[in-house]
Amino acid sequence: MRRPCITWFIAPAAFLLCTLPGAALARIKLITLPVRQRVEIHLDNPNATLVEEERIVPLVKGVNQVDFSWANTQIDSNTILFRVLPPAADAEKPEVKPAAEAAPPMDIKVLSVSYPPNENALVWQVAADLSGSARVRISYLLGNLTKSFNYRAVASQDESTLTLNQYIRLQNLANEEYASTGLWAGFGPRFLKPIGINETKQLLMEKYEQVPIKKTYTADPQQFGYIDRPKNKLLIPMHYGLKNDKANHLGLAALQFGKVRIFQEDSHGPTAFLGEDWGKFTPLDDEMKLSVGTAQDIAVVRTIDRNELKRIAGNLFNREVVVKYQIENFKDKAVRLDVSESIRAIRNELAGDNGRDVEWQLGPQTNFEGGLDKEKSTFDQVLLHVNLPARGADGKAEKIIRTLHVILKNEW
Repeated sequence: MRRPCITWFIAPAAFLLCTLPGAALARIKLITLPVRQRVEIHLDNPNATLVEEERIVPLVKGVNQVDFSWANTQIDSNTILFRVLPPAADAEKPEVKPAAEAAPPMDIKVLSVSYPPNENALVWQVAADLSGSARVRISYLLGNLTKSFNYRAVASQDESTLTLNQYIRLQNLANEEYASTGLWAGFGPRFLKPIGINETKQLLMEKYEQVPIKKTYTADPQQFGYIDRPKNKLLIPMHYGLKNDKANHLGLAALQFGKVRIFQEDSHGPTAFLGEDWGKFTPLDDEMKLSVGTAQDIAVVRTIDRNELKRIAGNLFNREVVVKYQIENFKDKAVRLDVSESIRAIRNELAGDNGRDVEWQLGPQTNFEGGLDKEKSTFDQVLLHVNLPARGADGKAEKIIRTLHVILKNEW
């Protein structure tokens, strides 16, 4: 395995006298693989990893040849760039000799680049008006150095707040190692860490404390289905809702897609594992929902209470549908239940899928408190809410009846 290396070739002074001014047709190796002075790895692009490395290059007056070669390392040769940093970039670098500060700045130009056949290599022709050391930056896209994100969420015992740790996991299968390297994911802190060959490294990016939890219970026959279909009993999943804004102690950056392991504080000290879920990419001011299981103490029975056709003309008709929900809360505290329905799925359930969108309006028999959630309902998906009282002292739950009345218009 050959790591990316740079070799420089300069012409002997005697030979230069026999050639055209500035030309250098014969060269000897001067130095091999200068030590990297600085390395930065940018991980902000989801499909590519950008590596930038800086080295101190000894140049002679005239034309210098710089070879860059690699083997068994997945460098995209079309992305390799060679740049000479201006003197201002070297002013605070202790590696540059102090004596060079009094000397006039070097004028360095990259004249050409060539690709030797059948090799993982390229050659730059670099001209310098003076002999001396220059700081150069080489950048390229590197394959098989990847990142992913994961989270650890620990909810308080009363499920009112949680602590969210965000981690970045780096996996280096690029067959190249980097010593002290600057790492940046495009947001959050910058790290200075070494990365070895075939190494997997996990770093804590952010720790968010006292993040408010909005625990939700949702009935959605299209998305979550039934827990007992013969009895029309819906499955009621539970979720933790986390609003990604500063008011809720988040809001520093978008939350990246990744696996979330969820724990809850226990009265005896250690934490209890609740489960895990995939957290979606959550922009600022959006909400991440994390599944924490199924509610066994909320019962919802969904039935079609009415399905009537009213002819308008010819084969054109309106369909009136009333969906009935019988809800019982066996918890010892009051909760709010979210009821979500797809209007198109209701039409398909009753009349089959004809491939058309649904024209509809809400009917007067809908009796959910507050009607439709105007912020989260769409032309097809409606969201309604119902407040459920706690069970009685005798352990019995009050049965709440709610109906959704929709008129499907201009069907045929």
